[in-house]
Amino acid sequence: MTITLARSHTIYSMKAVESAQERARALKSPELEAFYDNMLELGAERFVTTPSSTEALDPLYEDCPNFGEVLDDLTRYLGLSIAGGAGVNVMPVLLLGDPGVGKTHFGKRLAAVLGTEFEFISMNALSAGFVITGSSSTWKGAKCGKVAERLVRGKFANPVVLLDEVEKATGSTQSDPMSALYQLLEPETSRAFHDEFIDVDLDASQVFWVLTANSLDGIPPALLSRMAIYEIPTPTPDQAAGIARRVYVGLLRELKLQNMDEDLADSVLDKLSEVSPREMRKALLDGLGYAVAAGRASLAPEDVRLKADPCKRKIGF
Repeated sequence: MTITLARSHTIYSMKAVESAQERARALKSPELEAFYDNMLELGAERFVTTPSSTEALDPLYEDCPNFGEVLDDLTRYLGLSIAGGAGVNVMPVLLLGDPGVGKTHFGKRLAAVLGTEFEFISMNALSAGFVITGSSSTWKGAKCGKVAERLVRGKFANPVVLLDEVEKATGSTQSDPMSALYQLLEPETSRAFHDEFIDVDLDASQVFWVLTANSLDGIPPALLSRMAIYEIPTPTPDQAAGIARRVYVGLLRELKLQNMDEDLADSVLDKLSEVSPREMRKALLDGLGYAVAAGRASLAPEDVRLKADPCKRKIGF
């Protein structure tokens, strides 16, 4: 049996927050003063979680079968953590692969088995680094970045933070999203992470970083050197069939369809192997609708009506 163990970790100095609050009061910044009030109310301690056994990762081998290489390494690192009684010491992970291989889904499932929170940040949508590092409190509408938000208002010091499509990040010279990552992905410097909105250092050293990319183009070599890079292959037909079965059984339980057959015919699985897991879920949901409307207790191949454009690139989970 695997349980999740938790220890306390200090994220910021309460005295530093009190001093920053005095400065905010002098600057007549009610928004910032209120944020510091919240920091003092929440306290500086957060949980760092560690599964009690490497068996915690076993479900991911079934749920994300094409992530075997990264899971093998994570299992060893978790084993070292358990043996030494310390937190999981893992380099930031870069998952490199085509759209549709399940990179984002893997990040979500990893957070679940580690017993911590999950934060998704789309780097493709960033035109500046403000979403990561926050904006200056002197600006109109200023607020903290997602990293500080998660650490301050979340319950955990070791959330899984997934930076999606990192190769597509863009920004100005003054606010380059990549520049913030040089500090955050380095254990020593991340211990004193400074969000532009909050005038208090935060300890982001326990954050579990997962980055995704479709290509290495556009990612600076100096940033790549801070990460463990894994090429994630497209699921094999057998792996795709296993994913389809799990998605299907999950839908039956979610929809409480107790009279539907839990087995999928090979002909149905063959059709489903052509699509990504997100499309797979949609296809199965529609298929169940057609089967129930027809009064059948099992899915037939004609129920799986794929609408994917063969010229369109597949998307992920």
